[in-house]
Amino acid sequence: MPPDSDSPLMPHGGYENLRSYAVAEAVYDATVVFCDRFIDKSSRTHDQMVQAARSGVRNISEGSGAAATSKKMEMKLTNVARASLNDELAKDYKSFLIQRGLRVWHKSSKQCLAMRERLKHDVFPNLPAAPKGKVVLRTPPEHEPQRGSVTRTSL
Repeated sequence: MPPDSDSPLMPHGGYENLRSYAVAEAVYDATVVFCDRFIDKSSRTHDQMVQAARSGVRNISEGSGAAATSKKMEMKLTNVARASLNDELAKDYKSFLIQRGLRVWHKSSKQCLAMRERLKHDVFPNLPAAPKGKVVLRTPPEHEPQRGSVTRTSL
């Protein structure tokens, strides 16, 4: 929304165009798929991880709306989004790896940097088809799909 110099309200909205929102939405979608695949649906962990990912997305959008009347509330909701994704969800993923005897890669490790480079291009030639009725993760709309890319749709 373009700022109106005569309005007492601060500019707000447009959160759908924020990279943080696109990443949070992708994390939410991936978390639902991950949890449905690897964590029992009746488990409290399943529910907590999905809700933490959802909270990250929703608090970004709510914070954007709150900007119209309160920068303080916008910052509070943005911080809640960060806490949901970093302080809760990331730790649940780390616990999942540790509890199964899998290695946790440091964010600057050779393996992590190689995976980030691979994911940046969204090319997964041997990816199995998703089960019928499940969500397939897809490339965010701002990226040009490449041959063999995975993009987000519901089946």
